Amino acid sequence: MLWSRCVFRCESETTLFGLPKEDTTRNQWLSCIYNTVPEHFNPNIQMCAIVDGNLKMTLGMIWTIILRFAIQDISVEETSAKEGLLLWCQRKTAPYRNVNVQNFHISWKDGLALCALIHRHRPDLIDYSKLRKDDPIGNLNTAFEVAEKYLDIPKMLDAEDIVNTPKPDEKAIMTYVSCFYHAFAGAEQVKVTTTNEVRRLGYRRINSKLNLPWIRRTIPWLENRVAEQTMRAMQQKLEDFRDYRRIHKPPRVQEKCQLEINFNTLQTKLRLSNRPAFMPSEGKMVSDIANAWKGLEQVEKGYEEWLLTEIRRLERLDHLAEKFKQKCSLHESWTTGKEHLLSQKDYETASLMEIRALMRKHEAFESDLAAHQDRVEQIAAIAQELNELDYHDAASVNTRCQGICDQWDNLGTLTQKRRDALERVEKLWETIDQLYLEFAKRAAPFNNWMDGAMEDLQDMFIVHSIEEIQSLITAHDQYKATLPEADKERIAIMGIQNEITKIAQTYGIKLVGVNPYTVLSPQDITNKWEAVKQLVPHRDQMLQEEVARQQANERLRRSFAAQANIIGPWIQTKMEEIGHVSVDITGSLEEQMNNLKQYEQNIINYKSNIDKLEGDHQLIQEALVFDNKHTNYTMEHVRVGWEQLLTTIARTINEVENQILTRDAKGISQEQLNEFRASFNHFDRKRNGMMDPDDFRACLISMGYDLGEVEFARIMTLVDPNNTGVVTFQAFIDFMTRETAETDTAEQVMASFKILASDKSYITVEELRRELPPEQAEYCICRMTKYAGPDASPGALDYISFSSALYGESDL
Repeated sequence: MLWSRCVFRCESETTLFGLPKEDTTRNQWLSCIYNTVPEHFNPNIQMCAIVDGNLKMTLGMIWTIILRFAIQDISVEETSAKEGLLLWCQRKTAPYRNVNVQNFHISWKDGLALCALIHRHRPDLIDYSKLRKDDPIGNLNTAFEVAEKYLDIPKMLDAEDIVNTPKPDEKAIMTYVSCFYHAFAGAEQVKVTTTNEVRRLGYRRINSKLNLPWIRRTIPWLENRVAEQTMRAMQQKLEDFRDYRRIHKPPRVQEKCQLEINFNTLQTKLRLSNRPAFMPSEGKMVSDIANAWKGLEQVEKGYEEWLLTEIRRLERLDHLAEKFKQKCSLHESWTTGKEHLLSQKDYETASLMEIRALMRKHEAFESDLAAHQDRVEQIAAIAQELNELDYHDAASVNTRCQGICDQWDNLGTLTQKRRDALERVEKLWETIDQLYLEFAKRAAPFNNWMDGAMEDLQDMFIVHSIEEIQSLITAHDQYKATLPEADKERIAIMGIQNEITKIAQTYGIKLVGVNPYTVLSPQDITNKWEAVKQLVPHRDQMLQEEVARQQANERLRRSFAAQANIIGPWIQTKMEEIGHVSVDITGSLEEQMNNLKQYEQNIINYKSNIDKLEGDHQLIQEALVFDNKHTNYTMEHVRVGWEQLLTTIARTINEVENQILTRDAKGISQEQLNEFRASFNHFDRKRNGMMDPDDFRACLISMGYDLGEVEFARIMTLVDPNNTGVVTFQAFIDFMTRETAETDTAEQVMASFKILASDKSYITVEELRRELPPEQAEYCICRMTKYAGPDASPGALDYISFSSALYGESDL
């Protein structure tokens, strides 16, 4: 349909692309088409089809012609024909809103793309801002009318056909758009030609400014390799080179880059315009400039490397010189005073420990010296390297290095000399030290022996007998016998000290200080030995004086013992006699009283003997005699015995007097008293006139008492109210007389049981437990026999036989 508007029908009489239908040149024109597009025409078949009016073949031929002459030659950035035309449309319409050209059918339906092409080249023809995307027919008609009126592009398409067709014909759109390309290509060609000419002029202008004279002037300056002697001068050269790199070269580099850009752009434009390439004159080619620039950069690189090498060399020299000075300063600081130290003879007045300390200190110095050997070698190596690198102040370096080496050799010599001297003195001191040690080993026990001897000789001994003082005298004599041997040991010890003095004098060693192994000096030994010898006769005198004192004490002992051995037995005898009198049951109490009075008078008359013994005891006490092997009696024993004797006689007389009073008051017969005395004496196992609680209980049981614990405790409160734990004879007599006076008869007991039994001849267990305390009831129940009378009831007990047996009238 659209093609009908692009070409005239073949049947008409009009022209076809300006050629008459019956023109004689028609065949030539068709032949031209055949030669141009041979793939579409066969000389025998297709040409005949066109001549015969085949519409399809005719239209295909027309499209081929359009494609060949209107579209095929379009070229945009190495793309041609359809792709080139599409790219050109995309480039031209890219800035416009609502336009996105992706093909030659749908992208053109709204007419905005055609209006955008016109506005891009002729903005005066269309006001693009007033166009609306929703008015595609209006947009298309506007584009067709403006193109036909102002651009001489015929109206080949119909707006309604394009809008109403889902996919407009691609070939028709492409044909119509190609007209716009050719319409605007001429104007662009003029612009391109002008731009290319401007680039030619710019290339010639820049090339003339960047002429080789600047490169030729720069290369000799960079080839100058004369080195400076100082780091500052070389750094100035480096700074000049950096100024060249930073200030002078960048504009030239920029001009070179601009020249290459212009040249490449010009060549590209000319090629795209199918124009001949631009050829600069001889010597002004880009390659000529590139070669010259390459040579400049090579020279520049070599100059930079030379500068850096020289600076490194000078830096190395400065570093080595500074390192040399630093190591020399450290070494000289370390060696300061070392020669004086090694020349000292401090070992002549030192002890062995100090000599050994000096030797260790010297060994440490030797180690330090060996460690500094590396530094000296480094100093020499640095000096040699400075000479090899032609250091400008090599003379001073060599002088200083030589001084250090000479001093180092001298230190080595002095070190060896001091070691030899220290070893020699150390050996001598080791000999002296062995003598010191031997002196200490022998002097210490000898001094201890003398200390012990002095302690023994000055000991304030205390003896109490002749035997003890004789033992001390014997020990002293034995000690005196050891003095000659001790004197030999003293002489040997002093000989060791004399040997030490001799060695010191022979080898010029100054003995300072004391023996390191002992605080004892030879003078101490001598002084203490003299003190021991002076104490011996003083000890002899003290021992003899003590012998005389002990002999006097022995006489006092014998005198006291002779009297005490008589008085002691006499007191003991009297005590026994009084005890016999107090327990004697023969005779009346009045006869016992008379005998006791006689004993009392005899005791009083014996008091003078006690007083004489007290006098002898006073003498013994004053003589500080505390023991007496001649007697077992001491004054304290005699006093205690005498006091007991007086107390016993007085107590015994009092007891007899109390017995007489009790007898008379209670009406007790002499026989009863004798019976009580016999019982008491029988159970008085210790024979001291007193019974302990167990003996008293046994005595009561033997007398017919059957007591429980409670009852016995009650009785003990009566006989021992003060809780002394013993029962005296007097307390026993008092208890027995009281018990005798309060005793009931068997008839009275039977009458009591009869009352409890309600006048029955027997009594039951229930009645006993009801009427008596539990302890008494159980006592009776256990001891009563069963009642055997005719009126007996079960469990009946016979209280009559029990009462008779209780008071000894029958056997229980």
